[in-house]
Amino acid sequence: MFLGTHFPKLDDKGRFFLPAKFREELAEGLVISLGQERCLTIWTVEAFKEFARSASGPSTVKHVRDFQRMLAANASAEVPDKQGRITIPARLRTYADLEGEIAVIGSFDRVEVWNPEAWERYQDEQETAFVDMDNVPGQGS
Repeated sequence: MFLGTHFPKLDDKGRFFLPAKFREELAEGLVISLGQERCLTIWTVEAFKEFARSASGPSTVKHVRDFQRMLAANASAEVPDKQGRITIPARLRTYADLEGEIAVIGSFDRVEVWNPEAWERYQDEQETAFVDMDNVPGQGS
């Protein structure tokens, strides 16, 4: 499970050190893909496969095809180096507006990578809604 918020820096090659708490689970390989809200999502290979299966539907439905294409065409399989660094491909860095310091957050079954200013705005926008939530999805009323 991935938890917490970390602020590593991208180097000039687009690499960053995975937070130590995340390295073991991602050591054998991972998939970086587009996320909503212009962040990136990092999955274990198995979690990505599971997500792709659960998020898919019949390819005869246009919005399903659109989602599948965007997800798969922009996904990148990576393996951390011996120092625990991974490279974010240039097109994904551009999508999420990443350079210098980045926000790396645990989100239970995945890791998200954000532009730190975008992450701060998102948290500010969601704080009141989070405080006012009185029903956790799947837990009933």
